[in-house]
Amino acid sequence: MSAQSSGRAPRHVVVAGAGIVGLSTAWFLQERGVEVTVVDRVGVAGGSSWGNAGWLAPALTTPLPEPAVLAYGLKAVLSPSSPVYVPLRFDAGLIRFLAGFARNSTPRRWRRSMAVFAGLGRDGLAAYETLAASGVAAEVRDADPFLVGLGSDAALRAFTAELRHVEEAGVEVAADVLGGAEARELEPALGPGVAAAVRLRGQRFIDPAVFVHALADAVVARGGKLLEGVAVDGVRDLGTEVVVDSGSGELRADAVVLATGARLGELARPFGVRRPVQAGRGYSFSVPLDHVPAGPVYFPDVRVACTPLRGRLRVAGTMEFRPPNAPRDPRRIAAIIESARTRLAGVRWDERTDEWVGSRPCTSDGLPLVGPTRSPRVHVAGGHGMWGVALGPLTGREVAATLVTGRRSGQIAAFDPLR
Repeated sequence: MSAQSSGRAPRHVVVAGAGIVGLSTAWFLQERGVEVTVVDRVGVAGGSSWGNAGWLAPALTTPLPEPAVLAYGLKAVLSPSSPVYVPLRFDAGLIRFLAGFARNSTPRRWRRSMAVFAGLGRDGLAAYETLAASGVAAEVRDADPFLVGLGSDAALRAFTAELRHVEEAGVEVAADVLGGAEARELEPALGPGVAAAVRLRGQRFIDPAVFVHALADAVVARGGKLLEGVAVDGVRDLGTEVVVDSGSGELRADAVVLATGARLGELARPFGVRRPVQAGRGYSFSVPLDHVPAGPVYFPDVRVACTPLRGRLRVAGTMEFRPPNAPRDPRRIAAIIESARTRLAGVRWDERTDEWVGSRPCTSDGLPLVGPTRSPRVHVAGGHGMWGVALGPLTGREVAATLVTGRRSGQIAAFDPLR
């Protein structure tokens, strides 16, 4: 029985999902003396935690529904080369999601959501510092420099205007504007297609796969159980405990946390979570280049994100609204390459490896789903869109605190799964 219903903290919690959110939840539950069992249908970092850009960038952690999305128009989003791609097919659930997404992409709603995000980036970094200081053996690197390359003066004006809105919401932003030649002198990996740049300070980044595996090792070293290749089929609340049904049999615990990414909705729906979670699929690959940048590089006007990892450059981008199990579409990789070709110099595109597609769990209002459901024994932690890595440890800390104390902090009140 959970703290919310009995005044007694749970002794054993099953966490469904071994990505950054689920494993962070398990780690912070262990900090509070709770026994944990983590299960995942694939394995550690088997979903969107593996191939993303790995940024911990408060200045860029903004709601996904934004006014710029509305500017694409129907023709653009139906094109496989568009940064935001919706394949033409009839899917009533997707249509409802996109309608809600459009409603939340107005300037007024973006500002309202940005006010919620404002305090999260700083606290997200603090949660990472807690993990690093307590034995999670993976590096959190300073992003110095973190360069934003723009293809035109108009793109520069649009990006700096967005940074001003972010600052107005309460995020501390330290930035310098550079000319194209100045930016290339600072970072030789930038190509002739960069007309201007913004240098962001105070941002960080990780190698996502390395960090998530180190976090899993820490959870297991502290006595946690990790069951990989175990798909959760459903959850039953028996009133005094929960039963997690899987292909490997039943798991019984005092409570369960659903952190299953884009598959969150189907498991949480029986417990009153009606807001849909849609797979917003992102693509990435790794390339060699003559000069590996010292820090991340972002091209916001073409939605391409680059991160130096293990001597190569991870190039990531696109938002594709398709089912999580849909095959990888090579046209999306080609579109990223075409968008970035003139923005980067000395890249050997034909030698790319690690082509990957992952399903980022998106909500129509851009706010995660974090906290208890209609059952005090069933909690959810997901719907972070592109920001699962940035906000995963913070989410895990807050979910663990709510489960053990029965009190939800005001910081995540807007993330109520029952909203």
